[in-house]
Formats: sequence, structure tokens, C-alpha cells
Amino acid sequence: MIAWEEIHAASNDEILVWAESEPWARAMAACQQDAAWHAEGDVWTHTRLVAAQLEALPEWPQLSRDSQLALLFTALFHDSGKPATTQPDPETGRLRSPKHALRGMEIARSVLRDLGCGLEQREEIAALVRYHGRPAFVLEKEDPAREVISLSWLTNQPLLFLFALADTRGRLTRENTRPEENLHFYQGVAEENNCFRQPYPFANDQARFLFFRDSLSSLYYTPQEDYRCTMTLVCGLPGAGKNRWLAQNREGLPVVSLDDLREAHGVDPTENQGRIAQLAREACREHLRAGRDFALNATNTVRQTRVKWINLCADYGARIEVAYLEPPLPQLLAQNRNRPTAVPESVMHRLLDKLEPPTQVEGHAVRLVE
Repeated sequence: MIAWEEIHAASNDEILVWAESEPWARAMAACQQDAAWHAEGDVWTHTRLVAAQLEALPEWPQLSRDSQLALLFTALFHDSGKPATTQPDPETGRLRSPKHALRGMEIARSVLRDLGCGLEQREEIAALVRYHGRPAFVLEKEDPAREVISLSWLTNQPLLFLFALADTRGRLTRENTRPEENLHFYQGVAEENNCFRQPYPFANDQARFLFFRDSLSSLYYTPQEDYRCTMTLVCGLPGAGKNRWLAQNREGLPVVSLDDLREAHGVDPTENQGRIAQLAREACREHLRAGRDFALNATNTVRQTRVKWINLCADYGARIEVAYLEPPLPQLLAQNRNRPTAVPESVMHRLLDKLEPPTQVEGHAVRLVE
């Protein structure tokens, strides 16, 4: 297995040669695309054309190597989800690939983790893959400003714009492709809203939190930051070091721990967790009703589970801070093995496959800790 340090030192051509032999790239080479959108043929051919267009960008030589690698790996994975999602439209017979960007993000995250790519850079690339198609559609949005403001907190917009240019140019079909003018419109709207080179400057953390929590929230409303208390949600896979982080960063803070509740009530992690979740919710409500700062220690590595706790605490007027912990994979697996109740490694890998680290929009403050 090649390591990220070797990737960092390799040329783009060497990286493409390495990628070409990987199973996800071979799957792309065997996946045909609709000729009306991609006359160049299979997905891997398009991928190579996009990589070439990246290097042809006038901005390319001025980019840091980290930014260049972010763009190159976005190219490698942006359509990697197509083999799993491509199907003929039942009405037209045309090939389409619904939600391929979401699947591509999952593939990118998995491969980059195995390579040893750092957490922040990995998640930057994963976000670029996830949102790579959005700039071309901004003109079709009911509220383009809201779209670009959202993207400014979800991804690196200058890199997203450059990638979108290369993606548009890296195909042989032009008549059915959304024109580059759409991409410049996206850039213009972002610049008008002061969020092309930095996240949109909300009036305060609560204004941002409400913007992403409520689609009807107004940009022109400045809410008061009068929080009842602060809930610190500490999440990460078993063995990530959540207890240690709390001891070092939130010493003395009351902690609602699902592991502790399971131990206290004799519930095995493989058994039904409904009772434990109910006990944890009631413990959280006690702190919330008292207006007392506290922490919640739970795995919560997918958004669907995190949002239930966040909504509970937000409804009580709490400030939400999220700390997501993920040490490098070898360290994570070793720390899990050393726990008194180690999770089977097969289960760890299933959890890793479903992993969704929190984004900056899930709380008032979000930290990724490696």
C-alpha cells in the first residue's frame, strides 16, 4: 500500500499511473456514460481529461502542493461513484447516475484514510467530491445567494470553482454541457456575498446555526446569543480517545456517557440500545433544565444520530459545541484493541465504512481532532 507521504512527493503522472491499477479506477474504466453528456466515453477517460485540464489552468502553478493534490484527488474520485449508481432512465433509456457524488465522497474518504491522508485534508477533498457539481447549477436555484453562502461553509470555494472549470472542459461534448458562464455566475454571486475566499460572515454563531437549521431563517436577522448552557458533543469511533480528550479539555464537566450507562445497566453494545438512549436523553434533559454545562460522550459518527442530540439541546436553548476525534487508522485500531471492552475489528471497519465526520454547520463550534 502506497503512503500519503509518497503521494505528496510523486508527480501527477505517477499518481495517475498508481490510480489506474486500483479497483475503483478499473470500475470507472468499465463504466460507460451517456454520449450526449460525455462523448469521450467511459468514466476513467473523462477523469484523465479532467486531470489534464487542471494542470492547464493558469492558476495551477501558483497553487500549493496541498491544493494541487486536493484538486487532483477530487478529479480522481468525483465520478468514482458512477459505477455503483449508473442506470438507464426508465422513461428515456438515457444513462444517469443519481447521487454518484455522495457515493464518490464515501469512496474518496475510505481510500484517503487507508493512504494515511490527514483528517482535515481528507475531509476537504471529500467535500469537494461531494459538491463538485453544484456550481454549474447555481443559476437554476431559486435563491443562488443562499446556495453559495451554504457552500462557503461546506467546502473550499476557490478550489471548487477551479475544479468545476476543469470538469466542464474535460469532456468532448459541448452542446449539452452547462456553459462556463454558469460557473462565472456562481463565482460572481459568491464574491458579491463576500464568501468566495472565506466562509460567509454571519452576524454571530447563532445566526449561522439557525441558517443551516431552518431553511426559512433570514440573513438579515441577528439573533441574541443568550444560551441557557453549553453542550459539548464528543464523538468518534471506539478507541478514538474521547474520555482522554474530555479529561484534558473539559475537566470537571458533568458527562453523559453511553458507555457508562451500558456498563451501569448491564447492557451489551450488541443488544438493543433503546433503553440506553432513553436514559441518556433524560440525563441530558436534567442538565438542560438546570441550565448546566455538560458533555455528551457517544460514538455518533453519522449525522443522523448526531442531529437527534443536537436538536434536543438546541430546543432547550443550549450552545452546541462538537468535537470529533479520529486519530490515524493504525493508532485508532490499536487503541480500540487496548480497551477493556474492545469492539471487534470487523465491526470497526463497518463503522468506518459508514463514517460521516461533522461539518462546520452542525453546531455553534465544530472541531476535528486528529
